Amino acid sequence: MHSPEGFLRIGSLARQSGLSPDTLRHYERLGILKPARRTQVGYREYDGSALARVALVQRALDCGFTLAELADVLRKRERGEAPCRRVRELVAAKLARTEREIERMRESCEALRRTLADWDRRLAGTPRGRQARLLDHLETGPRLARRDFRVS
Repeated sequence: MHSPEGFLRIGSLARQSGLSPDTLRHYERLGILKPARRTQVGYREYDGSALARVALVQRALDCGFTLAELADVLRKRERGEAPCRRVRELVAAKLARTEREIERMRESCEALRRTLADWDRRLAGTPRGRQARLLDHLETGPRLARRDFRVS
């Protein structure tokens, strides 16, 4: 609901941003979202910049920023500092970490391909109904990320 002065109540900001009111309150506690003014009965009302701030936060989270990193950077911005070089350093570190992860994943894919090829040979030479004991012949090599084996 909009207040007469153009402020957004938390439910309206939540709907427009696609976030929950709890998330918005959390952002406010962390200093990521400016504190809302309060009505006489205690409802939070955010000014017109809140929706743009939440969109900025969501884009930054999508790029891998943590809430702690964002809180630090945004506090510095609010104080009139220029945290631009720090933001760049953070993104460069995230890129390097992502590139390392991609390389590990490529190595894991190759290890899985070799394992499957080996298992196909073992299965071809194993009579139906007999155990090929495939797990006993797992390739050693780059550790596969645990998340690759989550059960849904």
